[in-house]
Amino acid sequence: MRRVVVTGLGCVSPVGNSVEETWNSIKEGKSGVGPITHYDSTPFKVKYAAEVKNFDPALYMDTKAARKMARFTKYAVAAAKMALEDSKLIDNKEVLEDTAIYLGVGIGGFEVTEDSLGSYFKSEKTRIPPMTVPMLIPNEAAGNISICFGVHGATHTVSTACASGTDAIGDALDQIRCGRYDVILAGGAESTQNGFANLGFSVLQALSTKWTDCPEKASRPFDKERDGFIMGEGGTILVLEEYEHAKARGAHIYCEVAGYGASTDGYHLTAPNPDGICGAKAMTIAMKDAGIKPEDVTYYNAHGTSTHLNDSGETKMLHIAFGDAASKLHISSTKSMTGHCLGNAGALEAMICVKAVEEDFIPPTINLDNPDVEGGCDLDYTPNKGLNIPVDVAMSGNFGFGGHNGILVFKKIK
Repeated sequence: MRRVVVTGLGCVSPVGNSVEETWNSIKEGKSGVGPITHYDSTPFKVKYAAEVKNFDPALYMDTKAARKMARFTKYAVAAAKMALEDSKLIDNKEVLEDTAIYLGVGIGGFEVTEDSLGSYFKSEKTRIPPMTVPMLIPNEAAGNISICFGVHGATHTVSTACASGTDAIGDALDQIRCGRYDVILAGGAESTQNGFANLGFSVLQALSTKWTDCPEKASRPFDKERDGFIMGEGGTILVLEEYEHAKARGAHIYCEVAGYGASTDGYHLTAPNPDGICGAKAMTIAMKDAGIKPEDVTYYNAHGTSTHLNDSGETKMLHIAFGDAASKLHISSTKSMTGHCLGNAGALEAMICVKAVEEDFIPPTINLDNPDVEGGCDLDYTPNKGLNIPVDVAMSGNFGFGGHNGILVFKKIK
């Protein structure tokens, strides 16, 4: 079977506008959560979020083109440029001609939808901005990456809610393995930083509300005081490449993408199945695909949303899938720092796993002051301080509304 490796990374996140800045923030346990600034949060109960900060589209793309992009697309294009530069492929027209794009997007141009509906109703249903539809559709980001960088293979948008970024990378892995492509840009992008999304998730009672005076403490996966997730945003791209193709051109190889597993709960639209069996099934499939055993995994980057149902349910999945090895597994939720980036979450956390393997570092779960052991959170979640230990194998898990479960496995290249 053809092996697949990572040869480029690009990232825009709530804790940094580059891979280096994001990774350094993660290692330092820096929170990206703060008061909402992208829109007026006065009418809403939720007053804080994990926003991208000081992002200048002009650094990554033509400003005229950027005016016709939704926010999530700008993040995706910026991340793609960084990843292509990192992989030394940005000027390789021959390779890019046959490169594909697999991008996970949960919702798309949500702020465009909100603004355009405002115009629609204020004008008594006679006017909307002319670029409304091209800007709000989820596949806009992949299309703009293709236009900006001359990537002319297939462009696919994967939408499986919070598992979108994970599933996009998993689908890309399979496409390279089967020989359809040698290089694929895979990742995710999302921005739901607007009032409509704020209210939409609030009425589901999914968002944290009680940390207005100290928002940096609001995202606290596995902690007794958790009260909901924090909305994040951003874009992340991984350059996936067939191993021999990467070696032949002398590419820097970060690690191997060794396995992927997916399943669906078939239980509830918003709540995970409390028995954890289907999520554990995805973990088991991914490990089998990677040719590893539970005891081979050093680090698991948890979905860890800071909600009661997810954190206890995910812990149950780990107990089922890993058995006795679960107690020795190093786990963390980097959403404690980045918030929940929805369609970008799986891609961002995949990038974090890549760096964890490359640099032999286990990121912390910050704000984990009192683990909810009585509530079922009884494993090692790396509280508040990261660890410098060898990381040969890392896994990342993401679970989305609709019961989507996605797992990726990353290994040191050997």
